[in-house]
Amino acid sequence: MENHFHLAGDIGGTKTILALYSSEKGLFNPLCETSYQSRSYPGLDEIIEDFFYQANTPAETACFGVAGPVRGDRAVITNLPWQPDVKALQAAHGFTRATLINDLVATGYAIPHLPASDFITLNKGRRENEGALGIIAPGTGLGEVVFIWGGTEYLPAPSEGGHVDFGPSSKTEYQLFEFFKERYGHVSFDRICSGRGLPVIYDFYKSFCQIDEPEWLAEELTAAEDPAPVIVSAALAAEKKCEIALKTVLLFTSILGAEAGNLALKGLTTGGMYLGGGIPPRLLPFLEEKTFMASFTNKGRLSYLMNDIPVKVILNPKAALIGAASVGLGLQFGSL
Repeated sequence: MENHFHLAGDIGGTKTILALYSSEKGLFNPLCETSYQSRSYPGLDEIIEDFFYQANTPAETACFGVAGPVRGDRAVITNLPWQPDVKALQAAHGFTRATLINDLVATGYAIPHLPASDFITLNKGRRENEGALGIIAPGTGLGEVVFIWGGTEYLPAPSEGGHVDFGPSSKTEYQLFEFFKERYGHVSFDRICSGRGLPVIYDFYKSFCQIDEPEWLAEELTAAEDPAPVIVSAALAAEKKCEIALKTVLLFTSILGAEAGNLALKGLTTGGMYLGGGIPPRLLPFLEEKTFMASFTNKGRLSYLMNDIPVKVILNPKAALIGAASVGLGLQFGSL
């Protein structure tokens, strides 16, 4: 069989990763891989041109997982002013075939190819063979998707479910809702449960709840380009006992659990729920405590069903890239 070269991409609001794969080397041995700061480029075309200049090897096909809705042959990147188009990509870069898929769809396609060591189990549950699968991924935004068994393989139902209305379930969450509403107008789970939302939850505790901010943390946040990792690190630093950071991360974890449970109910994901994106692996000590699963299972009369749903965290930060490569190389998402 002739060796096939394929370009795969994970296109996010913060970071874009491109990698060149060959059918001969497979999914876990890219010939070349480069990461780019998305906002440093006017569009995807310029990144592809730079990548091919460095790789010095053309690709016949391409598949890009993009953080935003894909409609027909065009995608809109939610947190970037980019609108990549299949026909334009093919014309500009000589691809015989180019594919655009949602980044959560790409993440899902990676699941059957990842080793067991790339997952951490939060709830063992009772997995139903060929039951639907759900993926929720907080990163720059909040991505969601459901995969449904189609008889011979899993098929994605792409979603922008992270942008549904936020539903508060406690007095604190009602106050948080008002805090976000005053700032943004429409309040979605994506606004709150994402890398962009975490610092606003922190600000809620600081300015609305009047919880003291340690001087050392204020200095770190002022110096940081992205405050979210600083807040998470402060919450994880047990010796510092930082109340405001702990409260921020615990509330974030609880809200993430609630929305993961919402997605599990809507998709009836008896095959399992997966947490992807860049944030969950950093929050493992909190996710493994009772807060997340208590919120996930708190669904009234259907709580018994939620206890049966397996829940896992995807640890591999390149899952979306691997999934996009699997699509381009023609690998199916068969039964798990």
